[in-house]
Amino acid sequence: MKKEEQRPAFNQDDLKEYAIFGGLSNEQVQRVAENMLCSLHKKGAIIYNEGSRINGSYIVHSGILKIYKTGFDGKEQIIRFAKKGDLIAFRSIISDELACTTAEVIQEASLCYIPGDTLTGLIKANPDFAMDLMKLTCRELGESNKFLTDIAQKTVRERLAEILLLLMDTFELDEDNTLQISLTREELANMAGTATESVIRLLSEFKADRLIELNGRKIKLLNIPQLIKTGNVYV
Repeated sequence: MKKEEQRPAFNQDDLKEYAIFGGLSNEQVQRVAENMLCSLHKKGAIIYNEGSRINGSYIVHSGILKIYKTGFDGKEQIIRFAKKGDLIAFRSIISDELACTTAEVIQEASLCYIPGDTLTGLIKANPDFAMDLMKLTCRELGESNKFLTDIAQKTVRERLAEILLLLMDTFELDEDNTLQISLTREELANMAGTATESVIRLLSEFKADRLIELNGRKIKLLNIPQLIKTGNVYV
């Protein structure tokens, strides 16, 4: 992990705003706050690499990270994004396995490192916290299963429309209906599991069909109902 500017640890009130810590006692929250190490990471920083040994997890205080796997050809496959309030790298701590993904900062992020023994101690001492982590694991597994199904059964056009809707749900739209995250065409292609050229062509088609409006990396959604129909998304 590339270390950047160090930030002071959170106190109890800071941590209570995160849902994952909602079932902890005040004493447990205080213990987490005392053991956390918070730091600022610039865009492009790699927090952990696929195949590396992770000794702790991270809570995202601000910024955005992309979580991805690397194929045999070196191409990224973006699994999901992590934003404020998300806990990452906890599954490797629980399973005592090497990291199965890479986490990279795509928007300057403030992260708080939680030592592995602190996390496992909470799991053993607090059934509510253990259940919350189990639910989070199941939710991420469900998302992975859906992704595999989409790759196998949907066309690239359908997948790209669904990805735009997913980004809308994850990061919301501004007052102008523009996605509040800017991704490169390559990153969109890595999400869709296709070539960058295909995404560029499809974005142009979506623009011609008045589904979206493009301004550099900014994407404005003009016709959300039609995007839902194009992506064969059930809402």
